[in-house]
Amino acid sequence: MKFFKRSALTLGMASMMLFATACGSSGSNTETGGSSSNDSNNNDAEPKQEQVDELSGSVLIDGSGTVYPLMARLAEEFMLNEQEKVSVEVSRAGTSAGMKKYVVGETDLSNASRGIKDEELAELEANNIESKEFKVALDGLTMVIHPENDWAGEMTEEEIKTMFVTGNIKEDDVVMWSDIRSEWPEEQINFYGPNENHGTNEFFVDVIIEKQDLVKTINLQQEYSTLVSLVSEDKNAIAFFGYGYYANNTDKIKAVAVDFGNGPVAPSLDTIKEDGEYGPFTRPVFTNLSINAAKEKAQVKAFAEYIFTAANDFAGETGFAPLPEEELKANLEFVQSIK
Repeated sequence: MKFFKRSALTLGMASMMLFATACGSSGSNTETGGSSSNDSNNNDAEPKQEQVDELSGSVLIDGSGTVYPLMARLAEEFMLNEQEKVSVEVSRAGTSAGMKKYVVGETDLSNASRGIKDEELAELEANNIESKEFKVALDGLTMVIHPENDWAGEMTEEEIKTMFVTGNIKEDDVVMWSDIRSEWPEEQINFYGPNENHGTNEFFVDVIIEKQDLVKTINLQQEYSTLVSLVSEDKNAIAFFGYGYYANNTDKIKAVAVDFGNGPVAPSLDTIKEDGEYGPFTRPVFTNLSINAAKEKAQVKAFAEYIFTAANDFAGETGFAPLPEEELKANLEFVQSIK
């Protein structure tokens, strides 16, 4: 699905938000393509988006379905209020699927819900594409259940990790709620999550369950809207995805409060912080910018500047906790330095 300017832009965005309502610091940003002369501006004055002439052309973006709602919202505002003749097309193939396009130069930016991989950096370098990874917001991995599930509203971090790993509880992975806590119903748990195209899947497998295999009985889906529907129709469901897709579907699904050792913590814009109460399940989300494209196409650089000027304005409404302003400022200064 793509987001781009049409005469019915506002109606299209409304439809998108109905679906999407919801796939280190700048100092740890990853840069590829050899050494860069784009040093950050150390001026203490608050940076502003550079004034540019009226632009035209397109900006092509693909990648994370988690990041999609925020990036699509930014694209809408940029096209309506900044550069009316520029078409910013935002797709959501998933982090890994989007990166396959990006590393061969098919897109200008690639959104990701996990950090860029070494093999992706190697492909960029082999294709002579200079790239920069930036944080754009913070997301909280959220465990969701059916609203009528009145027993599993609070779980420990260890219970969640254990139940999702193959063979931990039952050899055939047919796990009952009563296997987690004896007082819970003797009914089979139905596991759901995003498929391997999504960085959220990779984050859950690589970070949360530490590269162990998921239960064989899990139902993995490409579309987050499908996951929301499945959980909303299944009293024995449990799924994981980004906070935004829960926050904008609270009439259909319920979040699990996770006990990380100091009592249960519900995910929220207040608790989702890397050093906060929900820290163990908090992750940054990213966009990767082709420096080549930013140098060659003024509209790409202009939109990249806009991202770091306005990201925090739209983070909350699209289900993300904002980055510290100093991180966005450093990102903006880097983009402005591209010549």
